[in-house]
Amino acid sequence: MNDSIHKLKTLDVRKTYGSVVALDAASIEMHEGEFLTLLGPSGSGKTTLLMAIAGLNDPDSGEIWIDGKLATYLPPFKRDLGMVFQNYALFPHMTIFDNIAFPLRMRKMDRAAIRKEVMRVLEIVQLAHVAERFPSELSGGQQQRIALARCFVYQPSIILMDEPLGALDKKLRDALQREIKHLHENLGITVLYVTHDQEEAMVMSDRICVMNDARVDQIGTPDELYFRPSTIFAADFLGESNLFDAEVLEVRSDSILMRGPAGMTVQGASNGSVRTGERVKFMIRPESVDTGNGEGSDNSAEGTLKEVMITGQVTRYYVELADGTEMVSTQLTRGGIGGIETGGPINLGWSKARTVVLAENVGGAS
Repeated sequence: MNDSIHKLKTLDVRKTYGSVVALDAASIEMHEGEFLTLLGPSGSGKTTLLMAIAGLNDPDSGEIWIDGKLATYLPPFKRDLGMVFQNYALFPHMTIFDNIAFPLRMRKMDRAAIRKEVMRVLEIVQLAHVAERFPSELSGGQQQRIALARCFVYQPSIILMDEPLGALDKKLRDALQREIKHLHENLGITVLYVTHDQEEAMVMSDRICVMNDARVDQIGTPDELYFRPSTIFAADFLGESNLFDAEVLEVRSDSILMRGPAGMTVQGASNGSVRTGERVKFMIRPESVDTGNGEGSDNSAEGTLKEVMITGQVTRYYVELADGTEMVSTQLTRGGIGGIETGGPINLGWSKARTVVLAENVGGAS
């Protein structure tokens, strides 16, 4: 099976450690110039998959294809991959110039070409002025940018990044997220990125591979995963969600009619995998729930406003329905909602298009 249209492809990759299944039938595909993020909680298999692709642990079964060539058991140095780690992995006894030049010297490049390429990537990461310093003289953010430059300089086929920003403070992490994204866009590099940070994945990725329990749960664009998750895990794990149990009353051509919490009737977006009488869950993102009177909306609910939490730009409204179920609405902070006070009645409204119906027996992609 030679699949040259993909930059990277894994097919049913499995890895076990004794009785522990670390990775189970993991299949992903990447195209040239794509930024794909492996996202999931600890123990979900994302780093195990990355290390198998890097050649740092051999899978028990399955196939790994790189640039159309079978690479499942190739040694790491024959895979033409670059790797950036969380701990930077810079040589402390070498200058910044020599750190970046190291992979070029290993490839026997001539001295003039090495100097040209090193200074080129230092300009890209805006650190040309530190070329003669040592890693200990740089801040954590600067060291991470040098680690990125050392990886970019020899133009590997794919760059693998294993939680490269995990040790940085939030402000610096946010700045480097944008920097890595811009470098990816400007250089057209192919990046496979690992993180457990949902916001980081949403900001940086062309597509996200959500992983759970050693398996690929769902792969899609940030927009698809956020607004149209296909599994209960993806709906619950990525961002905030109102996730409720329901029973399907009727499957229509353009919608699904359900009985939800507090006995309310809810219309959801069409889903060809559910049937009348089936137990399902439905999800609405908090920002899709309007705190107006609910008139003109496909769906509405009445409840009691229990708590208002201002977090800066947005305000969260916590509403208790008649049966005690909590529903959350997130709106831009705008100084009150029509005089409604905590403890008072409130009507909520939302569209059927934003009501995602999820079958309970769907366990994720393989």
